[in-house]
This record gives sequence, structure tokens and C-alpha cells, in this order.
Amino acid sequence: MNAKSNKPLIPVEDALAKILSHVTPLDTEWVPLTQSLGRILAEPITSAVNVPPFANSAMDGYAIVAADSAGASAQSPRRLQVVDNIPAGVSPTKRVESGAAARIMTGAPMPPGADAVIRFEETSEYIATDGLAENEVALFAAVKQGDNVRHPGEDIRSGQTILPAGHRLRPQDVGVLAAVGQARVPVYRRPKVAILATGDELVSIEQPVTPGKIRNSNEYVQAAMVEKYGGQPVMLGIARDTIEDLTAKIRAGLEQDVDLFLTSAGVSIGDFDMVKTVLASEGQMQFWQVAIKPGKPLAFGMLHHRRGIPLIGLPGNPVAAMVAFEVFARPAILKLAGCANRQKNSVRARLDEEVTNSGRRHYMRAYVYQKEGEYHVTTRGSGVNIQGSGILSSMVWANGLAVIPENVTYLPAGHSIEVWILD
Repeated sequence: MNAKSNKPLIPVEDALAKILSHVTPLDTEWVPLTQSLGRILAEPITSAVNVPPFANSAMDGYAIVAADSAGASAQSPRRLQVVDNIPAGVSPTKRVESGAAARIMTGAPMPPGADAVIRFEETSEYIATDGLAENEVALFAAVKQGDNVRHPGEDIRSGQTILPAGHRLRPQDVGVLAAVGQARVPVYRRPKVAILATGDELVSIEQPVTPGKIRNSNEYVQAAMVEKYGGQPVMLGIARDTIEDLTAKIRAGLEQDVDLFLTSAGVSIGDFDMVKTVLASEGQMQFWQVAIKPGKPLAFGMLHHRRGIPLIGLPGNPVAAMVAFEVFARPAILKLAGCANRQKNSVRARLDEEVTNSGRRHYMRAYVYQKEGEYHVTTRGSGVNIQGSGILSSMVWANGLAVIPENVTYLPAGHSIEVWILD
């Protein structure tokens, strides 16, 4: 017979703070720029060069002395002598004095003497003009000094810190690093995360489901989430509800030099849960009832292996396991990886319907959409109750988690709430 715990529920923030206090960023390594996408910078990156390195044209046009275009219009064009043609990648050979112009392509270096570029569209290059000599151009608009010119260091200055430590590299960041000649990048090592599903009721995804059995979906969901947040999953399969098998699986995972251990199921107060017994012998563990819904049962501790490996024991119900992963395992993985910003992306959205709450922080599966310039959110899909913690398909429907605070028991339709964005 199961006994109910009389211990008070631990607030979400306290449980997360306890976990993160035992997690430290991993060591660092240098990787080629081509392998840096999604990695976390271990050091700030400072440019040693100006970008652009020289003044260049921002347009296809004519490099001129801006004062020569004063008063130019379609009715009163200004004529200049073309003294040079400068394609991109070629240095100018002539100086542009007053009365002269150089035909220039986007990105080509500005010739000495010129201080502006007038676009082809505002010259006889595009507008047919009678009476022009072969080496003349007519201007039909006025430009100011500096117009259509990119100045040295306008994008990035030499000595400027362009990316801080702890920043996750995106495609645009890789482009900036390439622009300053950063061929190799200092990053934190990717965390290796062991994933172990437990339970006699589980079968592998290739096996037929017989009465009393279910397929092992948790391991695959968690492996995908580990990859999503920058880790390397180490999939250990299924541990049966015996001390011997569970101990062997945990030790096998530790031998692969993992940085974090995740288990699913076996952390409630059931008679057949062996995880508590095994973990007590393999490390120092704490088993909590957290004030969260879904995902109340949670385990955390350190496994006795070399430097000590943190373990998070997630619930067994698929949705509860995913929510607990987002709330507790995701920040731990990001901290291991050196990520400075571990906040979940969120928006404020208006509820489409009223919601009730039971006194725990409820992360409700939700669908967020825009309407009339603001975000709205619904916690109901197709008229079906989708909030059961075993209904994994509801996470396919959901693109967010509506966060209902623990001190709130009722919210009316139209109330603005925080919604974590999943996609």
C-alpha cells in the first residue's frame, strides 16, 4: 500500500536553484568556425580589424564630389567627366576632382577626392540623355557629402567586443566572426547527457505492444530535447525494475563520461519504484514533491563517480516528463554548456477561456496566436480535455506552455498571462 508524503511541496524556484547550485560550466575547446553554430562562446570576441576596412560604395553609381551635384534635377542636370571605372575588388587608379566622376560598383573602394556616390538610377546611366560626350555622365539629383558611402569601421571597429562570453552562436553571429577573420572559436564543450527510462512496463519502439506494456517514448523525447538545447544525448535504453539492472545501467552510463544523468519514472512513492533505492547506494540523492503541475515527483542528487555527476529524476508520465525537462533539465544543460541567458522565451497573451488551478504552478499546454495586434492563447484543442499528463499528442498540438501561478486558483477569460514559447 502506498503512503502519502506529509512533506510540504517545494516551490519551483527553490528546486531549480538547488539543482543549478550543483551544476558548473564545462571546460572549453577551440572549434573551426564551420562547426561553431549553436555553440556557446567561452570568451568574448574582440575584433582586430575595421569592417569595412576601407571606404567603399554602398550603391552601383558614380563617385563624385557632392558639391558638384548641387541643384541638379531632371530639368537642370549637371554634367561631369568620367575618369575611371571601378569594379568591386579593384583599387581606383584616378583621383576624382571637382568636375569629374568615377563609375563605381557596390563594395568597390572609394577613389581619393570623391565624397559621395550618386545612384545609376539618378544619372544618364539609366535615363537617356541627348548631347552627352562618350566620357560624360549627367546627374539628375543632388546628393550630400557621405551619401551612399560605407566608412571604415562603420559596421565593426577595431578593438570592439562584438560577441560576449556565454552567447549562443546563430548564423548571423557566424557571419560576423567570418567578417573579422575568426577562423577558430573558443566554446564550451557540449554536455553529454545520459538518458535512462525505467520500468517493467516499457518495451522498445521496435517491439509489439502486449497487454500491460507501453512503448518507450520518454527516452526519444528527452534525447531530442537534449539535442535541441545543445547537448549530446547518450541513450541507455530501458532499465527494468530490479536493483541489479538499474545499477548496471547507471554504471554503464557513467563509464561513458557523461556530464548529466536523466532518468524517467521511479521517483514517485510507489511500492515498485527502485530508482530511490539504487540512487541512494550510487550517490547522495534528494526526492522531492515540487509545487508544479504536471511533474510533482522529482529526484535530484549527485552520483558518486569521479568529479560527481548531477542526476535529475524526471516523472514517468510523458507530458510531466517534458514539462519537468523544460523547467529543470533545460537550465541545467544550458548552464553546463556555459549559456549566460537561460530564461525561456515567453510572451504575454490573453486567455481565450477561463482556467482554474489547484495551488501548484501549472504549466498548461497551450496554443498561442496573434489577433488584432496582440497575442491570444487557448488551453483547449478541438473541444477535447488535453491537460492529462499522459496525453503526449497534446504536446504536438501545443506551441506553448501557459504559466498559471501557484497562488492563483482562477483566471477569467481575457486575463493576460505569461506563456512559454515551445517552438
